[in-house]
Amino acid sequence: SLVVLFGATAGAYGAKLGSDERELILLVWQVVDLHSKKVGTLHKSLVKADNLDLSDQCREVSGLTPEGLGKAEPLDRVLQQFTQLVSSDLKVLGRSSYTLCSDGQLLIRQVLHPETSKKNFPLSDCFYSFYDLRKEFHTCYPSSAPVKDQTIKTMAEYLGLGTDEAEEDFGVWQVKTMVAVIFSMLSEGCNHVFTEPETVKHKYETGPCSKSESVDSETVIRARGLPWQSSDQDIARFFKGLNIAKGGVALCLNSQGRRNGEALVRFVNSEQRDLALERHKHHMGSRYIEVYKATGEEFLKIAGGTSNEVAQFLSKENQVIIRMRGLPFTATQEDVLGFLGPECPVTGGKEGLLFVKYPDGRPTGDAFVLFSCEEYAQNALKKHKEILGKRYIELFRSTAAEVQQVVLNRYMSTPLIPTLPAPIIPVIPPPYTIATGSIRDCVRLRGLPYTAGIDDILEFMGDATGDIKPHGVHMVLNQQGRPSGDAFIQMKSADKAFMVAQKCHKKMMKDRYVEVFQCSGEEMNFVLMGGTLNRSGLSPPPCKLPCLSPPAYAAFQTAAVIPAEAALYQPQALLPTTRTPQASAAAPPAVTYYPAQAAQLYMNYTAYYPSPPVSPTTVGYIAAPPGAVAAAATATHTPILPQPGALVRMQGLPYNTGMKEILSFFQGYQYAPDDYNGLIQLSDQARSVLQAPKEWVCL
Repeated sequence: SLVVLFGATAGAYGAKLGSDERELILLVWQVVDLHSKKVGTLHKSLVKADNLDLSDQCREVSGLTPEGLGKAEPLDRVLQQFTQLVSSDLKVLGRSSYTLCSDGQLLIRQVLHPETSKKNFPLSDCFYSFYDLRKEFHTCYPSSAPVKDQTIKTMAEYLGLGTDEAEEDFGVWQVKTMVAVIFSMLSEGCNHVFTEPETVKHKYETGPCSKSESVDSETVIRARGLPWQSSDQDIARFFKGLNIAKGGVALCLNSQGRRNGEALVRFVNSEQRDLALERHKHHMGSRYIEVYKATGEEFLKIAGGTSNEVAQFLSKENQVIIRMRGLPFTATQEDVLGFLGPECPVTGGKEGLLFVKYPDGRPTGDAFVLFSCEEYAQNALKKHKEILGKRYIELFRSTAAEVQQVVLNRYMSTPLIPTLPAPIIPVIPPPYTIATGSIRDCVRLRGLPYTAGIDDILEFMGDATGDIKPHGVHMVLNQQGRPSGDAFIQMKSADKAFMVAQKCHKKMMKDRYVEVFQCSGEEMNFVLMGGTLNRSGLSPPPCKLPCLSPPAYAAFQTAAVIPAEAALYQPQALLPTTRTPQASAAAPPAVTYYPAQAAQLYMNYTAYYPSPPVSPTTVGYIAAPPGAVAAAATATHTPILPQPGALVRMQGLPYNTGMKEILSFFQGYQYAPDDYNGLIQLSDQARSVLQAPKEWVCL
């Protein structure tokens, strides 16, 4: 027997059903006995949604009202009634088993499964197997329209069924027409047999992935904006109703081995991937998740591995993986097993532990542990931040892909931030600087493809390219050094910026639309230094909290232009110009060295967000050739560094360190308060601390 099922939500209808995350408000069904060709009673149930605000399309198509839905039962009650009524109808027809049959896959995969998952109540087993009437119809009638173009109406028209949609209630006509189509397929001319139902996986299966494996790019997506603590099971739950390939969730890590809020997900086929893309900006808790296309190569880069050690560790299937972080470097397998205790036994004992080590064999303090069931894993997670030896241990859910990334890549083999090169020299303010005024002669591009470069932006700007100031394209990188999707462009006037914002807003670049906003140089600098710019106004960067000595960042007034390969930071914020008692107001300019390729018109300005723990002052200095340094020093007749004395740079400061703590640290040593005043913008209170009498000791 089949149970023909039709449903509608409070939002989009037809091909976009479920794409807007709106709740189910209507279910209509009828039992069909395929052998006797008899039908049961047709049932129609309204569903009370948590949000009764109906879209205009829903009101127009369904004729339903919030008042009528307010008297209906909630979804869990309606599904209970569905099960009971179907069982009663089957008994009347002398049948005991059934399979659902729906118009396409959206109702089951994109509406029922995601909604029940969010509302935390289970679906009965009957919703994990169903027939897609569109596919069955195309199999029976190969000359009909492609599956993606089929609708209930087109199927009825192809068969010449004379049904009038206006004569029946919404939902009732759809089910009656679907039943008529099924009977036509069962007729002697066709004798169609329903044999291969669509299936929905009950549970995500973990497993390893080899780099030699072939991965179809049409089956992979990239999810962005994930909570950092989300696991592969959380991601599988977000895509509930869609079939993820075994071991198909790969959480992305940054260069420090920590999750960066992105994941690559591989589905069993391209159809499932296309449905996943419709969940773009659906919510996981209070966060919306962005979903984009990705490639098989990207997936293998994250999830693929060939280590025998990892392969053996992950060979036990359907295990729950927990990552331990912060282990003492002397910790042994016995120590870890003793820490976990008998209430959470490790699968295989010592064989269920995998310690992560550097390439030279030194322990990193990380380990992965296998548990045979969710209960044991939950018991282990309760030990989060408990003490082993003299250290507290962090425990997180993990994935097979994360094991391979961490163990195989040895994520700390290369530093995230390169060492400061030498010599460090001051930088001359370039002829073209970043504006700092309130004139809105700049535009901000948001949502750029991560592969976009300067040429792509210039092509995107079209005729307006001629109105860009020289060196006026500024692309922004995140703290991992990757494109953030943002860029700023300085135009020749506010009018030009306004015209560009009007013309290019939401224009497509590659496969993404790009938002274009008019802004000022001041606003641009705010964002480049880590602040946020939105409709509510300016939010200061994280480093501008009083306890973090923020004025060091506020002193950035000009920006040198350097090639795209290097990230830019203005060393004049670190190296103040020489001051003399006679003339402190007109300090001579500092010196810079520009490589030859820096002479091009549009340069790729890049800036890291200076938020802890990444220090922006550690990246991007260009070591000048000795000849350039000598020539610059001769031309300006000023020493390279302030004399007498020199500057020192501090690393490893606690994030809550204030100015007083730094001064206390250097107590007993002489420093130049005048130069320090020039280095940062000081409050009156801070200046009084610096200029107070002290006992000076010569270096």
